[in-house]
Amino acid sequence: MTTSRRHFLGMAAATPLAMSGALALGAGTAYAADSAYVMCYFTESTNLGDGTDYGLHLAVSPDALEWTPLNQNNPVVTPTAGDLGLRDPFILRKQDGTFVVLATDLKGTDWTYVSQYIHVWDSPDLRMFTGYRRMKLHDMNTHSWAPEAFWDAGRGQYAVIYSAVNSSGHNVIMVNYTSDFVTASAPQVLFDPGYDVIDGDMAVGVDGYNYLYFKGNQTLRGARSTSLNPGSFTEFSPGVAHGGTEAPTLVKSLNSGTWWLWGDTYTPNGVFYAWQTGSLASGTWTALDQRTYTQPVNSKHCGITTITTTEYNNLLAKWGTPAWNRLKSYNFPARYVRHSDYVGRIDTYPIEPYKDSLWTLVPGLADSSGVSFRSVNYPTRYLRHYSYALQLDVNDGTSTFAADATFYRTPGLADASWASFRSYNYPTRYIRHSNYVLRIDPISTTTDRQDATFRVGY
Repeated sequence: MTTSRRHFLGMAAATPLAMSGALALGAGTAYAADSAYVMCYFTESTNLGDGTDYGLHLAVSPDALEWTPLNQNNPVVTPTAGDLGLRDPFILRKQDGTFVVLATDLKGTDWTYVSQYIHVWDSPDLRMFTGYRRMKLHDMNTHSWAPEAFWDAGRGQYAVIYSAVNSSGHNVIMVNYTSDFVTASAPQVLFDPGYDVIDGDMAVGVDGYNYLYFKGNQTLRGARSTSLNPGSFTEFSPGVAHGGTEAPTLVKSLNSGTWWLWGDTYTPNGVFYAWQTGSLASGTWTALDQRTYTQPVNSKHCGITTITTTEYNNLLAKWGTPAWNRLKSYNFPARYVRHSDYVGRIDTYPIEPYKDSLWTLVPGLADSSGVSFRSVNYPTRYLRHYSYALQLDVNDGTSTFAADATFYRTPGLADASWASFRSYNYPTRYIRHSNYVLRIDPISTTTDRQDATFRVGY
């Protein structure tokens, strides 16, 4: 993004982080200089069509809540063996400071596909990926789903955990040990509560405990142990869910005692939800307001890892920020601005086709200090008002069209950290939603101000 573009949009776009002081996680999973986060994921659209990709995707964030997809939300690397696709990726910073990427060997949703292997890449900086291989975990006639890893200091090895059907006949969390992510020890059962569990995620060494969160009975549930020994974990948290929820991801704030728990619904183009707590030991979680976080579009089953300021800035420099934006509603934060049958409106995510909710914000057609909203999937069309209603029309080159399609960004009328958009040629009117349809209206009430406030993000 150029300086001039950022100036006229005033966007909350991803920008380089200034060097910060030393920060460390209580879980012992972050380096002293870590100051930001990277998310890995794959993508699925609602109908498994456009927007679906079973390669490794990355996004970055300074706060672990608002995310900037890298490489235009395209994959940065894709498996070349096994099922030729991945699900459930995970990034671990190894003891030497470099990274290893693990992922399920599965492309798509054929749950009958059995792989005794997982995908593995090495990376010094998440800008290049080398040494691609598959690592065999077992000889059983079952899958190896959602692999993750952590350093087991007592063993002096990495533990690789994953979901598989053991002799119990249901899914359990397995563990293998490795020093090189090339070969692994024989599998052991890490955790089996007596019912089907998948998607294990660990927080190691937090106030004397090791925490394991997993999907069980359609919820995100917690177990813990004072050791890392297989079989030592016992349930202690009844868990949380938003409908059927899977893929728990524990994240520690880098500047407070807050922990977040991310999860997503187990459907194509799943919706991420987040909860927070001030103490893992409590086992209790409070749902976060969806205003406070935004998942990358079409993202599924994420992993989140801390990174340094330099790594954050280098990832942005290497892969770039998206050329498009999404606009989230302030008072209906599950809804985003989109066009449907050429009508401007706000609809609940996920949106199909998803590109209906992507916008290229360009200098205003009537005044370059303003902004116009050009459709990504209909690039000759812009949002413009007509009889005060917003619709998606082809730019006819007239001054009237240019004026109708130009708006001035202002601090959000309901929240100054968000944005509102004032009409160029009707300066007493702002873009707002009414019954989910977009229009320009005068703004006077608290509800009006909320209806006219949006977050410009990705």
